[in-house]
Amino acid sequence: MKYARFIAGGRNLQGHLEGGRLIDAAGVAHDPEAVQFRLPVDPPKVIALALNFNDHAGELGLTQPKEPALFWKPNTTLLPHRGSVIYPRGAEFMHYEVELGVIIGRDARRVKAKDAMDYVGGYTIGNDLVVRDYVTNTFRPPMRGKGWDTFGPLGPYYVTADEIKDPHDLKLTAYVNGELRQEGSTRDMIFGIPELIEHISRFMTLQKDDVILTGTPKGISHVHPGDVMRLQVEGLGELVNDIVEEDEGAEPITGKESKEGEWDGR
Repeated sequence: MKYARFIAGGRNLQGHLEGGRLIDAAGVAHDPEAVQFRLPVDPPKVIALALNFNDHAGELGLTQPKEPALFWKPNTTLLPHRGSVIYPRGAEFMHYEVELGVIIGRDARRVKAKDAMDYVGGYTIGNDLVVRDYVTNTFRPPMRGKGWDTFGPLGPYYVTADEIKDPHDLKLTAYVNGELRQEGSTRDMIFGIPELIEHISRFMTLQKDDVILTGTPKGISHVHPGDVMRLQVEGLGELVNDIVEEDEGAEPITGKESKEGEWDGR
């Protein structure tokens, strides 16, 4: 089942997708094009994975980590379907990243890989946006590059786990202004979902509605204010967000991070 949370007629509602319409708890049908989507869940935390596709690491000239390279996406980055992403003034290279988002269905701690899929509630689409100016050194958490407000669109749906036969064989695509820019498959992930849940839950509790972003394949490219990103994960629908420039009162960002292994004096 595909579930969504949305606003219609000034009311916060939730419903399931049936016959191309969103059916709320009262049985009223809503046109998905006419509602304002909310986040599919309010996650206690979002944990993202860097360099989980070899081809993506290669296009960046970075070394693939020997174990999952994790970082936080602050909850202030989160943005629903059709929300506007803010382009930071002064950014030289900002890009999208289409990703499979795994939604945890119940609290998980010290879970073994063989049991991990029992803790998955469902899936959604994630866009792990980044200002690449600040992400050249994999030994530093990329907070300044990936932690900007609006840099974590999720949605539009919460697709229950039973709807997806094999989450490790889903096509990923990203379009910008209708042009195909990125294409790959979750079958090329280096660390699969069971491994990730085992690894993370060994040292922290994964809570119900937490989201794990599982990484992106090769195919990043610069985006600009005025662009529209349309991201698809097979079976999950499509996540659409436009880009607007930061307001004039914001000072342009300055400075860059050093290359991997280099010391920049900070």
